[in-house]
Parts: sequence; C-alpha cells; structure tokens
Amino acid sequence: MPLTQQEAFARIRLLRSPHIGPVSYRQLLRRYGDAATALEALPDMAGRGGRPYRAAPAERIESEISAVRKAGARYLFHDSPDYPPLLREIAGYPPILIMRGDPALAARPAVAIVGARNASAAAIKLAGDFATALADAGFVVVSGLARGIDGAAHRGSLPSTIGVIASGIEIAYPPQHAELQERIASEGLLIAEQPPGTEPRGSHFPSRNRIIAGLAAGTLVVEAAPQSGSLITARLAAEAGREVMAIPGSPLEARSHGCNQLIRDGAILVQSPQDVIELISGFDGHAHARFRELSPAYQDAVEELAEEPADVAGLLSLAPVAVDELIRQSGAGAAAVQLALLELEIAGRLVRHAGGRVSLTG
Repeated sequence: MPLTQQEAFARIRLLRSPHIGPVSYRQLLRRYGDAATALEALPDMAGRGGRPYRAAPAERIESEISAVRKAGARYLFHDSPDYPPLLREIAGYPPILIMRGDPALAARPAVAIVGARNASAAAIKLAGDFATALADAGFVVVSGLARGIDGAAHRGSLPSTIGVIASGIEIAYPPQHAELQERIASEGLLIAEQPPGTEPRGSHFPSRNRIIAGLAAGTLVVEAAPQSGSLITARLAAEAGREVMAIPGSPLEARSHGCNQLIRDGAILVQSPQDVIELISGFDGHAHARFRELSPAYQDAVEELAEEPADVAGLLSLAPVAVDELIRQSGAGAAAVQLALLELEIAGRLVRHAGGRVSLTG
C-alpha cells in the first residue's frame, strides 16, 4: 500500500529527530504502527529515560523536502518495493535513502569495487578495466566516488554504476569529482543517506561504506593500505555474508599490504574479471570468503516491545556490552530490555555500537 504524504513526512521527521537511528526507527514503527503516532510518543518515552525531548521541527523537514525536489532527487523508504533487496538484509540498513537516477540499477546483480585514494597508475587502470568487464557482463558496479580506485571504477562502468556518497545528494565530494557525480546521477544512480545540505564528515564514511557493501553481492578491493577505509567496506561485506575479493600485490608496495592482508585473512584472490564474474554469478547467499577474526553478523532486534521496561540502566557503563548479555544478567525478557534501551536512547543516554552492543553516552 503506497505511503500517504502525511506518513512519508512523519517518517522523515521521525528519522531526523534527535537520537533516532535505524534500530530505534524500526522499533518505533513496529510498536506504534505509524510514524505520526511514534512522534507523539517520543516525549513520554524520553521522559521515562530521564530527559526532556523535542522532535525535529516540521519546518526543517519541509525545507529538506523542498531541497530534495530542487536537486531532482526522491526519497526511498525501507518498505518500498523498489528498496534494494540485498541492502535490506544487512544490520542497520538505512530506513530512508535519497536517490537521483535510475532506481532499477539497485535491483540488478552488483559488485562493489573499492580501494586506495592515492592509488598507483597501474591499480587505477586495473580498476577501470575490471569495472568495464563487469558492466559488459551485465553487472552494476558500486563505489563511493572517492579519488583513485572509486573514480576509476565508476568511469569504467558508466552507465551501469551506483555512486554512494557521504554528503547530501546535492553536494559533490571530493570537489574534483563534481562532473563525475553529475554524470552518475544523470546516467546511473546516485544514493545519499544524509539530508541535503550535509557536508561530509568522518563519521559519515563508515555509514556510506555499509551501504556500498550492502548493495553488492561481493566487494572487490583493488589496492589498499592496511588502515584503508576500503578494508572497513570489505569487513562489512564479510559480516553481511557477501563475497570478499582482493587483487594481490607486491609485498614491497605499501598500497598492496591491505589486499594481501585480506587474502591472508580469508578473502578470495582474484586476478581477472572472469574470476569475479564466476564467483558472483554463482552467489547464493553463502560466501566462499572466510575471515578468521569475524564473528557472525548481529541482526537488529525488531521484535515486539514489552509494555513495561526492564531495569537495566545500572548494568550499563561507558564500555560497550552486548544486548544479549544485558538480557542474561538482568533476568528480564528480551522485549522488556529492548524497551528500556529504546527509552534510554531516545533520551540521549545510550549509544548503539556495531555487533549489537550498547553503552552509556560519554
């Protein structure tokens, strides 16, 4: 059933309200049935968590919607038939996306290509060649519009490419990719999670990386240093049960150490586009890549919440702890613990971390 304009507006307002993230957003919709009712409940829930609360001003949401329209973009909600099916499977998937371009690309088989910003000339050529071959084979190439490997992957696969950015939909970053970003929005598909006007910040890039990993059946790292953000994307892909592939390089080249490390830790070594095509064509939801150090992916809890919260505040500290451990130690039911955590989060007293862990705010 299509969303009414009123419910779409309320959903955007709910997600833009303080202390509302992907998990709390879906828990609130599940509990109250619609975003408008959830918004009305926020002050009482925050009060039980120990703090006053004000939802995002309606005027700010009106300005955001106008900016999205001015940019030629549109919203995509998590329960829309057009929402990318693979992305919906990852923990913490974005409840609302902002898109420009051809949304049908997000439903096609996709491979993410990522790597170093200061990539070598050989690696940039390799990324472009792989991207072209994958596009010719019918795949969509996903990347993050960064300098180096990302840019080469997009250029090599246009128009069969999806760019995921860490800023608002109308902000080009890096600035030297403004023309490329516009081409992707016009010929391929451009995706942003942040509202218009948002400048890219360091905290936005891991969120962007989870979308890149979530859209694709597999992630290929072409060249990366050991501390590269590309390795974060690869590990997010692994946690989501997707294929992780890497092109090996010389041990004498520091920019190859990240790829070599991934292969050592269980990524699939690939040397040609055909290697990627064969691996992804046979992908059935069970990845061949194996990472020794990664634990099974945590699935967001969206079950029904209890009528009364559990008393778990005293068990929390600044050190992250697993929600399952809180349930065990409190002796309360999972639904009651989840309600208590939701009230603390809305009050701004709780932070959610990767892997289903939570802590008090600093």
